[in-house]
Amino acid sequence: MSDSNDIQNIHKRYSFTLINPSSFYVSLTASIAIASIISFLSFNNYIQNYEILYHLPAVVAVLLATQYLDSRFTKHKEYSKSLHMSFFGNALWLITVVGGIIGSAILSKELSLFYVAVGMFIFSSFRIGIMTTTLGISLKKSCVVCFVQPLAMFFLLIPIDMWSVLYNVETLAFGIAFLAVAVVWSYLTNRTGLPLIKSTHKLLQAYLRSVSRNDPHDMESIILETSKPSNISTSQIRFSTNDDKNDFRMVLPDLHPGPFHPVGGSNIPYQIYKTMNSSAMVLHSISDHSLNLPSQQDVQDYLRELSKSHVSTKGMACTEPVTAQINKARVVGIRLDETALLFLSLSPHGMEDVPVILKTEIEQIAKNRNFQRTLIADTHNAMGGELSQEDSQDLITAAKNVLDILITKTNYPLQYGYANSQAMDIQTSDLAGGGIGMLCLAVDQKKYFLCWADANNMENGVREKIVTHLKNNGCELVEMFTSDTHSTTMGVRNRNGYYELGSVTKPERLASWCLSIARQAEKNITSGKFEILENSAKVRIMGSGIFEHLSRALDDSLKMTQGFMILCTGIFLLSIFLWF
Repeated sequence: MSDSNDIQNIHKRYSFTLINPSSFYVSLTASIAIASIISFLSFNNYIQNYEILYHLPAVVAVLLATQYLDSRFTKHKEYSKSLHMSFFGNALWLITVVGGIIGSAILSKELSLFYVAVGMFIFSSFRIGIMTTTLGISLKKSCVVCFVQPLAMFFLLIPIDMWSVLYNVETLAFGIAFLAVAVVWSYLTNRTGLPLIKSTHKLLQAYLRSVSRNDPHDMESIILETSKPSNISTSQIRFSTNDDKNDFRMVLPDLHPGPFHPVGGSNIPYQIYKTMNSSAMVLHSISDHSLNLPSQQDVQDYLRELSKSHVSTKGMACTEPVTAQINKARVVGIRLDETALLFLSLSPHGMEDVPVILKTEIEQIAKNRNFQRTLIADTHNAMGGELSQEDSQDLITAAKNVLDILITKTNYPLQYGYANSQAMDIQTSDLAGGGIGMLCLAVDQKKYFLCWADANNMENGVREKIVTHLKNNGCELVEMFTSDTHSTTMGVRNRNGYYELGSVTKPERLASWCLSIARQAEKNITSGKFEILENSAKVRIMGSGIFEHLSRALDDSLKMTQGFMILCTGIFLLSIFLWF
């Protein structure tokens, strides 16, 4: 499994944002409603008296008090998580109470408080699992704290002369069984990441805190333990007028924007963009999650080193863009004197991060054709999976064809125009802070457009709709590409864990924005020159392994959880048949 797939798998496995109510107010209201239903069913069906009006306010009051008390035991004093835990725990208690009523009706047996008591134990057992995995409470402390809310509610719900049901052999046997299952499950799932991951629960807690609370500190601390120093290269193509004004840059860092917001370099494209005075396109290099910057400090170190870039070559000419299509594979290329700039795409079919071996092969092909350097960008403009062997070979062949044609192309004086969406005040959750940028190249009395979006990939087919719209309006959009920013993951409640471009904003609206920016770039066309800048920065990178191991650990935990759920269901069904 690739690094990208590992992180997506982590999100899918432990995306509590897909399960939890969207607001803690919902959990608060729902837990009060469920507690009220439990009270009504207990008094009406099990106890068979009508003093609920006297007991219900007390039950609700202790529910609210213990919900707040629970939050004091959590690692970061998170009230919302205690409410979510209360909601789901009370829901399990309700299911147990209702199960007892249904079992009694089916088997024509008299109801017993046994199921109210066992439901309390199931509630407590559930709390052990949640406390140890997501709330950061130790197993020992959880075994004590787990009883606070369920037992307090039970004592107020059930008359004192009926408390003896808790001491029945049958109740204690099944209650201890559920508690034992919870303890064993918690112990085993915490160890699924060994030996690399000392505590799967702590890593899970750090992950959840980063994505739900926008706090990367714990996650970055864990990642830094396995990070390693590396020399990271960054290439820039600096366009400017002959008087060195109207500076615009295409930046190609050998970094990956990840792993996820707000951890590490997840927002590195926008941060580079701002460093370049909001006049830049930050391309997605041939990279994967092993090249993530692990912390905000490393991001700042990298940006400081980036300012020390040196000019390796200069020029004042370029060729017209060249496109080669081999089956799904498409490569667009431009030659700037002896430098080739290539864009790789499978759109509308899509692909994940291009493997580094592909870059190595294409660079060697270019070197054999006497290109001084080759800059290769992964367009990341359609959703897809890992590259197949066939698609990889097609991309290499298409790149070879483009390089062969570029050799023969005539150089023309460089004329360019750049514009972006900064003045348009675009606000949409599938587009990050860098917005949309457009480069217009005027070559041999023709105009060609390159479009960049600070986004995490694109919905399949959106690129084609934008290309068609611009073509119908007299603008030849040669290629559209994204930064692969991972800053659009904040607060996302879907299976991907992020919003790809076009998943929120309609393609028609995106096309309209792109056309407006293209018109402005066209107006800004001027004669100019270019410089190729190079930089090597010594920073820490995440490396491979930690998310692969976490993904595997979570898969193992899920399988283990499924087994334990089957066991708990079996124990509950056994209680029905044995008791009745």
